[in-house]
Amino acid sequence: MDFKEINEAAEGYRKDMIQFLRDLVKIPGESAEEGAKMDRAKAEMQKLGFDKIEVDPQGNLLGYMGTGKKLIAFDGHMDTVGIGEMSNWEFDPYDGYETDTEIGGRGTSDQEGGIVSAIYGAKIMKDLGLLNEKYTALVTVTVQEEDCDGLCWQYIIKEDGIRPEFVVSTEPTDGGIYRGQRGRMEIKVDVKGVSCHGSAPERGDNAIYKMADILQDVRALNNNGDTESTVIKGLVRMLDEKYNPEWKEARFLGKGTVTASQIFHSSPSRCAVADGCTVSLDRRMTAGETWESCLEEIRNLPAVKKYGDDVVVSMYDYDRPSYTGLTYPIECYFPTWVIPEEHGVTKALMETHRNLYGEERLGSKETIDMRKARPLLDKWTFSTNGVSIMGRNGIPCIGFGPGAEAQAHAPNEKTWKDDLVRCAAVYAALPTVYCENN
Repeated sequence: MDFKEINEAAEGYRKDMIQFLRDLVKIPGESAEEGAKMDRAKAEMQKLGFDKIEVDPQGNLLGYMGTGKKLIAFDGHMDTVGIGEMSNWEFDPYDGYETDTEIGGRGTSDQEGGIVSAIYGAKIMKDLGLLNEKYTALVTVTVQEEDCDGLCWQYIIKEDGIRPEFVVSTEPTDGGIYRGQRGRMEIKVDVKGVSCHGSAPERGDNAIYKMADILQDVRALNNNGDTESTVIKGLVRMLDEKYNPEWKEARFLGKGTVTASQIFHSSPSRCAVADGCTVSLDRRMTAGETWESCLEEIRNLPAVKKYGDDVVVSMYDYDRPSYTGLTYPIECYFPTWVIPEEHGVTKALMETHRNLYGEERLGSKETIDMRKARPLLDKWTFSTNGVSIMGRNGIPCIGFGPGAEAQAHAPNEKTWKDDLVRCAAVYAALPTVYCENN
């Protein structure tokens, strides 16, 4: 395989990739509203001669190149978050901007740039005759990731019956190769009280005061250490082999966290004692933590046990319809996942990068110093569709994608043109490298 030829082929599609991304930016497409973006992506696949193109009932776009035995997938989600406070933007987020090196606009890093590179990576495979009987490339353009990461792949695996050999997530990686991420879950804590007139609060049982006690314990769970004398041992304990058999990967991913993200109450009026209070907890999980263990640690907090049956700890569910109208309910549980350094997929992606670009991260003049200061093999700080691909279903997953993590969900979002080109080249070469060694 001629890696120089692959890189030159990717460079030859630079203008086409830039135009495709600019077109996508101009189409708003928040979660469950990304249908028009899908139409544009489907048209690009048709123009480039994909061998088979399907849209499943949930609205995921599936484009195939080749007819070989191993199915190797490249995933990117088409939906974006909203634009937030418009005054924080220096340009129109749905018009964007372009310089010699950058493209700005909502979705450029998170994460339509990855979709652009993956589609053109598959095209390069076809152009250069890299497709053979060993593999088929599948590019998935997926939905609702921002609302419920992994829901799309749960549908693809369980309902479409598609199970690839491995999946490359094209989420932004700042020029690095990412082999895992912390998981997350959305926990709900409901507290019951008894209302009474606010002029005599002693006659009632204030649910907000109960919740205040519980939240102090939640904060301790996040902030405390793990010494023997600590009543509420902090989440840092999961980095210690004494408490966690998976402590090595936990140290790689970083400790779990928990924080209160929303609070609600019920009361007859502003002149009454609150008879109900609910808090949402954002729980980030490291290796070795499960949804059962996370719920149990909240239930075992001293304040929760103190209030007994007046407290219910549970997990949220997600059941919002996709843009096609299909509803596919799932728990708001997004498991931790990590692929080992010595795994064949990890080795193949590292070898591909080494042959094309060496053993350090590459970047623009703006990003190169920060990128080279970080190891090539690293992990995400945020969550991706890998929570379902590998976390729920055990399919090997690894990440390499254009753009920057810090640009995700931020005002003035942008990506870099060189990233698009390099990622397309890596995607084009990876299946052949993998098949030669596995």
